[in-house]
Amino acid sequence: MTRIESTFETLKAQNKKALIPYVMAGDPSPNSFVDLLHDLVKHGADMIEVGLPFSDPMADGPTVALAGERALAGGTSTHQALAIVKKFREQDSSTPIILMGYLNPIEIIGYEAFIALCHESGVDGVLVVDLPPAESGNFVERLAAHDINKIFLLSPTTLPERRKQVMTHCGGYIYYVSLKGVTGSASLDTQAVGEQVQAIKQETNLPICVGFGIRDGQSAAAIGQYADGVIVGSELVKNFSGLSHTSRAEDIATAQASIMTKMDELRQALDALSA
Repeated sequence: MTRIESTFETLKAQNKKALIPYVMAGDPSPNSFVDLLHDLVKHGADMIEVGLPFSDPMADGPTVALAGERALAGGTSTHQALAIVKKFREQDSSTPIILMGYLNPIEIIGYEAFIALCHESGVDGVLVVDLPPAESGNFVERLAAHDINKIFLLSPTTLPERRKQVMTHCGGYIYYVSLKGVTGSASLDTQAVGEQVQAIKQETNLPICVGFGIRDGQSAAAIGQYADGVIVGSELVKNFSGLSHTSRAEDIATAQASIMTKMDELRQALDALSA
């Protein structure tokens, strides 16, 4: 059983929903990022999605795209992102870490080398936005050999054939994209999302986690009624806007504190569902 699977099993036994924050590796500074990961866990993260900085992030909205630019400007590469995860693992051996990124940087490293680095660093899941499920079989098998889950996206516009392929190849959980568009997009129709999540649950036993458009405790709780977990990215990442790897430690700490305040709000809202 992988760390992701074990975490969801524990949450289910406790009748709790997963809170999964998304942060960009090395944003705003690689020097503060390990502490950020530990703080997220202290403030209720059940697992963490870590973005891999990339120069052409087609699915990222402006907030997350700027986070990637800050990380790249600070020198955070895919190799350094993995080194950060490895450092985090020195003190935390239980919180699942999922890498989310694009195919190009992985291909540059090479599939085998990337998977070996993930295993060595303590990565639990990999979500490659632009790797179609129909072309992922070999990659999925090689990840699974190291107890790493391959996560896939489903959205309101996913065609039936692709949906079937996702069900076949996905492990850990399914990431359901609640909105048509990029990260940080506009309004959330929780009833429509709920209907979609319930429909997906008829097709798979995998946990369904919903991301895109969750901004506060109210929207997290509304989605948490249907989903097994919520993923929150832009609402957290935006706190680092205007900062960089050259920013004062005090300014980064202030932004990080704002993120933790939001985490507390989200955690309390989700926990209230099972109270």
